[in-house]
Amino acid sequence: MRNPLIFAIAALYGTGSANAETPDYSLTIYSSAQPGQISTERLAGYGPSLPGYALVRDGRKMPLVSGNGVLRFTDVAKRIDPTTVAFESLTDPAGTRVIEQNYQYDLVSGEKLLERYIGERISVEQVRGNAVERIDGSLLSAEGGSLILQRDNGEVLSLTNVGNVSFPSLPGGLITKPTLVWLVNARKGGSHDTRVSYQTQGMTWWADYNITLRESGNGCAMDLSSWVTIVNQSGGSFPAAQLKLVAGEVNRAPSPQPSPVLMMKARGGVVADEADQGFAESSLFEYHLYTLGRRSDLPDNSTKQLELFPSAAGIACRKQLIFTAAPTPSGYWAQPVSDQGYGATSQGTVAAYVEFDNKEANSLGVPMPAGRMRVNQASVDGSLEFIGEDVIKHTPRNESVRIKLGNSFDVVGERRQTGFTMDSAGKIIDESFEISVRNRKKSAASVVVREYLYRWSTWKITARSHEFDKRDAQTIDFPLNIPADGEAKLTYNVRYTW
Repeated sequence: MRNPLIFAIAALYGTGSANAETPDYSLTIYSSAQPGQISTERLAGYGPSLPGYALVRDGRKMPLVSGNGVLRFTDVAKRIDPTTVAFESLTDPAGTRVIEQNYQYDLVSGEKLLERYIGERISVEQVRGNAVERIDGSLLSAEGGSLILQRDNGEVLSLTNVGNVSFPSLPGGLITKPTLVWLVNARKGGSHDTRVSYQTQGMTWWADYNITLRESGNGCAMDLSSWVTIVNQSGGSFPAAQLKLVAGEVNRAPSPQPSPVLMMKARGGVVADEADQGFAESSLFEYHLYTLGRRSDLPDNSTKQLELFPSAAGIACRKQLIFTAAPTPSGYWAQPVSDQGYGATSQGTVAAYVEFDNKEANSLGVPMPAGRMRVNQASVDGSLEFIGEDVIKHTPRNESVRIKLGNSFDVVGERRQTGFTMDSAGKIIDESFEISVRNRKKSAASVVVREYLYRWSTWKITARSHEFDKRDAQTIDFPLNIPADGEAKLTYNVRYTW
């Protein structure tokens, strides 16, 4: 059966018409997405639940009458937050003010048109064999996809297989697009340069980083490129828009959905329209603002990828292998952990990390928004192969970035308890361990054995076979250099007192 509701819309409106005045769009997009949170395979299912929003600024010329006049504005995103709308005249800001604002969203649809035309005359087309019959009459009912019409001769027809439905006019109160209606008091009539600002859901962005790693002994070097992905599911399209991205955790007041948010003041100035300009970074309060140096189209239901900053080559990095087998401390003790078997023996894992300094002297030194870092390395035939990925938090310049890539295949180890005594009266626990790490590579390896001192907050190393570094209040590191196909063993004793 052909759906009469669809044909009702097609018959009335066709393809629509474009606004003759080209808007001057500027978008500032905020993201609350956690790194790696959004699946690009499921983007179509997010819609208004996308973790982010945008501040839209729409500049264009509008005709105003002197005194009080009604101004209608239809080109807004479908997921607009009407509580954030602001209208201003740039031609005469002091002499123009909005007295009243309405947001109309009772959009026209086939069902609503049929409801409004109950008791009124309409025309429908019905296929009979190879012919199409046109039927005129008064609409008595439009329930469940069928129409009941009464013809001029009194005959009543129940129609379930109809084509085009024609209405004589659009009934009052229905609109084709979400519309903002202002009652504006203007001191000067005529054409005004205006700016409309509002926030909308259904937009977000995130950063991705691609690394090509080159190993050299225990050191390494890397090339890094960065991209931002911008998603627009706001229900509005923004051609030739100036794009800005805010990196940082901008607080928003809790509220029912859809979330009203506080207005952010628009920043003045327009970046020059240069096709080869990328993002320029600047400070914004306690955040970072990335402004694209050229204009770009952002259609509705689109995903756009842009280079965040130029690729950096030859970044010095450090490779780390870290063996851990001890349980991590709970962070709070009501009493010491006195169970001798807790954490006594374990086969641990050797995690592989890459660390680098985000400094200008190291070919970087830029604020890096939170995002996913994917690492590739050339194989023996020269092709790049994926070797791991991790997510980073917002990282300021002059800080270090640490990426976990996975666990080592050829370096293994065990940790076993070799002694345990507890003196409850003296409030002392003595415990000793032997840790064995084996390197089955064909080359030497540097491995850090990381031990967590988990029984109590007060401890002292009373004996050890290797030097250690105190990482924090409950963690010590033993650096080991293990020859190719070799083994290293370390022992230590720890005393807890309370």
